[in-house]
Amino acid sequence: MGTVKAVCTSSVKGIQKSEVDSVEFSAGWGIKDDAHAGDWHRQVSLLPYETIEDFKARGADVSNGSFGENIIVEGFDLKSLPVGTRFRSGNVVLELTQIGKECHARCAIYHKMGDCIMPREGVFCKVLQGGTIRSGDEIGLELRPQAG
Repeated sequence: MGTVKAVCTSSVKGIQKSEVDSVEFSAGWGIKDDAHAGDWHRQVSLLPYETIEDFKARGADVSNGSFGENIIVEGFDLKSLPVGTRFRSGNVVLELTQIGKECHARCAIYHKMGDCIMPREGVFCKVLQGGTIRSGDEIGLELRPQAG
Protein backbone atom coordinates (compact mmCIF):
# COMPACT_ATOMS: atom_id res chain seq x y z
CA MET A 1 0.00 0.00 0.00
CA GLY A 2 1.22 3.48 -0.86
CA THR A 3 0.24 7.00 0.15
CA VAL A 4 -0.85 9.96 -1.93
CA LYS A 5 1.49 12.76 -0.83
CA ALA A 6 -0.01 15.52 -3.03
CA VAL A 7 -2.51 16.15 -5.83
CA CYS A 8 -1.94 18.91 -8.37
CA THR A 9 -3.71 20.46 -11.36
CA SER A 10 -3.35 23.20 -13.93
CA SER A 11 -5.79 24.66 -16.43
CA VAL A 12 -3.06 25.15 -19.06
CA LYS A 13 -0.66 22.61 -20.60
CA GLY A 14 3.10 23.12 -20.40
CA ILE A 15 3.23 24.83 -17.01
CA GLN A 16 3.84 23.71 -13.46
CA LYS A 17 0.76 22.46 -11.64
CA SER A 18 -0.58 23.84 -8.37
CA GLU A 19 -1.18 21.69 -5.32
CA VAL A 20 -4.84 21.40 -4.30
CA ASP A 21 -6.64 19.65 -1.44
CA SER A 22 -8.43 17.11 -3.63
CA VAL A 23 -9.11 16.23 -7.25
CA GLU A 24 -12.20 14.77 -8.92
CA PHE A 25 -11.64 12.05 -11.53
CA SER A 26 -14.03 11.27 -14.40
CA ALA A 27 -13.86 7.83 -16.03
CA GLY A 28 -12.45 7.96 -19.56
CA TRP A 29 -11.53 11.64 -19.21
CA GLY A 30 -9.12 12.44 -16.36
CA ILE A 31 -9.12 15.07 -13.64
CA LYS A 32 -11.88 17.65 -13.74
CA ASP A 33 -10.52 21.07 -14.75
CA ASP A 34 -7.01 19.75 -15.55
CA ALA A 35 -5.49 20.68 -18.91
CA HIS A 36 -4.40 17.09 -19.66
CA ALA A 37 -7.86 15.59 -19.29
CA GLY A 38 -9.28 14.17 -22.51
CA ASP A 39 -10.03 11.05 -24.48
CA TRP A 40 -6.45 9.75 -24.68
CA HIS A 41 -4.00 7.51 -22.81
CA ARG A 42 -2.21 10.21 -20.75
CA GLN A 43 -5.10 11.55 -18.70
CA VAL A 44 -3.24 11.56 -15.36
CA SER A 45 0.47 11.68 -14.45
CA LEU A 46 2.09 10.20 -11.36
CA LEU A 47 5.56 10.78 -9.93
CA PRO A 48 7.21 9.01 -6.96
CA TYR A 49 7.66 11.05 -3.80
CA GLU A 50 11.00 9.38 -3.05
CA THR A 51 12.46 10.45 -6.41
CA ILE A 52 11.36 14.05 -5.88
CA GLU A 53 12.97 14.06 -2.42
CA ASP A 54 16.23 12.64 -3.86
CA PHE A 55 16.19 15.38 -6.52
CA LYS A 56 15.69 18.03 -3.82
CA ALA A 57 18.66 16.58 -1.90
CA ARG A 58 20.78 17.25 -5.02
CA GLY A 59 19.90 20.94 -4.72
CA ALA A 60 16.74 21.26 -6.78
CA ASP A 61 14.36 23.98 -5.61
CA VAL A 62 11.09 22.28 -6.58
CA SER A 63 7.67 22.02 -5.01
CA ASN A 64 4.68 19.73 -5.50
CA GLY A 65 3.51 20.11 -9.10
CA SER A 66 6.80 21.55 -10.41
CA PHE A 67 7.25 18.67 -12.87
CA GLY A 68 3.67 18.88 -14.16
CA GLU A 69 2.64 15.81 -12.17
CA ASN A 70 -0.93 15.28 -11.02
CA ILE A 71 -0.32 12.80 -8.21
CA ILE A 72 2.74 12.33 -6.02
CA VAL A 73 2.81 8.80 -4.61
CA GLU A 74 4.98 7.37 -1.84
CA GLY A 75 5.77 3.67 -1.67
CA PHE A 76 6.13 2.53 -5.30
CA ASP A 77 8.94 2.49 -7.86
CA LEU A 78 6.50 3.59 -10.56
CA LYS A 79 8.87 3.22 -13.53
CA SER A 80 9.40 -0.47 -12.73
CA LEU A 81 5.70 -1.35 -12.88
CA PRO A 82 4.35 -2.95 -16.06
CA VAL A 83 1.91 -1.16 -18.34
CA GLY A 84 -1.56 -2.35 -17.35
CA THR A 85 -0.94 -2.04 -13.59
CA ARG A 86 -3.99 -0.64 -11.85
CA PHE A 87 -3.98 1.83 -8.98
CA ARG A 88 -6.93 2.02 -6.58
CA SER A 89 -7.65 4.79 -4.12
CA GLY A 90 -11.16 4.92 -2.69
CA ASN A 91 -13.49 4.59 -5.68
CA VAL A 92 -10.86 5.75 -8.19
CA VAL A 93 -9.23 3.18 -10.50
CA LEU A 94 -6.36 4.24 -12.77
CA GLU A 95 -4.59 2.06 -15.33
CA LEU A 96 -0.92 2.58 -16.17
CA THR A 97 -0.62 3.27 -19.91
CA GLN A 98 2.86 4.76 -20.40
CA ILE A 99 6.17 4.86 -18.54
CA GLY A 100 8.20 8.02 -19.04
CA LYS A 101 7.93 10.43 -21.95
CA GLU A 102 10.07 12.16 -24.49
CA CYS A 103 10.99 15.69 -23.48
CA HIS A 104 10.94 17.72 -26.70
CA ALA A 105 11.79 21.10 -25.16
CA ARG A 106 13.99 21.19 -22.08
CA CYS A 107 12.05 22.60 -19.11
CA ALA A 108 13.23 25.25 -16.66
CA ILE A 109 14.15 22.55 -14.15
CA TYR A 110 16.46 20.89 -16.70
CA HIS A 111 18.12 24.20 -17.58
CA LYS A 112 18.78 24.95 -13.91
CA MET A 113 19.78 21.44 -12.74
CA GLY A 114 21.02 19.78 -15.94
CA ASP A 115 18.43 17.06 -15.37
CA CYS A 116 14.70 16.51 -15.03
CA ILE A 117 13.15 13.39 -13.49
CA MET A 118 9.72 13.46 -15.13
CA PRO A 119 10.72 12.02 -18.53
CA ARG A 120 12.15 8.84 -16.96
CA GLU A 121 10.40 8.57 -13.56
CA GLY A 122 6.89 9.78 -14.36
CA VAL A 123 4.12 7.45 -15.47
CA PHE A 124 0.79 8.10 -17.14
CA CYS A 125 -2.62 6.58 -16.61
CA LYS A 126 -6.14 6.59 -17.91
CA VAL A 127 -9.09 6.76 -15.53
CA LEU A 128 -11.19 3.59 -15.44
CA GLN A 129 -13.42 4.61 -12.54
CA GLY A 130 -14.00 8.10 -11.19
CA GLY A 131 -14.14 9.54 -7.72
CA THR A 132 -12.08 11.81 -5.47
CA ILE A 133 -8.48 11.54 -4.27
CA ARG A 134 -7.02 13.71 -1.51
CA SER A 135 -3.52 14.17 -0.17
CA GLY A 136 -2.99 11.55 2.54
CA ASP A 137 -5.23 8.91 0.95
CA GLU A 138 -3.97 5.35 0.67
CA ILE A 139 -3.36 3.98 -2.81
CA GLY A 140 -2.91 0.34 -3.74
CA LEU A 141 -1.87 -1.41 -6.90
CA GLU A 142 -2.87 -4.52 -8.79
CA LEU A 143 -0.45 -6.05 -11.27
CA ARG A 144 -2.24 -7.26 -14.39
CA PRO A 145 -1.31 -10.57 -16.04
CA GLN A 146 1.09 -10.09 -18.94
CA ALA A 147 0.04 -11.28 -22.38
CA GLY A 148 2.05 -13.98 -24.12
